[in-house]
Amino acid sequence: MQGINHVEPGGPPLVARLSGTVTMIKISVGPVDNNAYLLQSNSGASLLIDAANDDDRLLNIIADQHLDTIVTTHRHADHWQALPSLAAAAGARLICGQPDLEAIATGAGVEGLVGVWDGDQLELGTERLEVIGLVGHTPGSITLGYAGTGMTHLFTGDSLFPGGPGKTHTPEDFTSLMNDLESKIFDRFDDNTVVHPGHGDDTTLGTERPHLGEWRKRGW
Repeated sequence: MQGINHVEPGGPPLVARLSGTVTMIKISVGPVDNNAYLLQSNSGASLLIDAANDDDRLLNIIADQHLDTIVTTHRHADHWQALPSLAAAAGARLICGQPDLEAIATGAGVEGLVGVWDGDQLELGTERLEVIGLVGHTPGSITLGYAGTGMTHLFTGDSLFPGGPGKTHTPEDFTSLMNDLESKIFDRFDDNTVVHPGHGDDTTLGTERPHLGEWRKRGW
């Protein structure tokens, strides 16, 4: 059964209003169904979350609008395959989590990356997105929070999905990620908050919240 805001790999983008001033375009790119999200403000500003792959398709949805910012949610290569070409084409600011900056800059071969972390804010015209660092899937994974109309939207990369946290490789990393998810996400935001992950369908915190103990117990 399809979940919230479903897009097909290689299929058409989905367009949704997040507020009276911001539109989201969600598209699945690349061979492992990566989500890329283009946020567009009525003011003409735009921000792309994860230039993951298929640079031609991403440039097509950006169209004639100037791209101000590209955010890479974490260091894994499937999330930045199109970053070099989009950075060259758009001349946008390049943002990532500070602890993952060196790995992304080296892997993608890009210059001018700016590292951010907890408490930082990114501009989208007159709007603001909050940066939330979640340590575990990678050391520098970040989530972006946007307060839309009546609900918050969280762009979580690979840190939170429908059904559980992102993949970790050690018990320590799993515990770190779960601690951050509980303290920085579930303890702060209400059940109506929409989660936009790095792969697959969207979900809400209300759908996932009852399963936190189950995730802890199973260890993944």
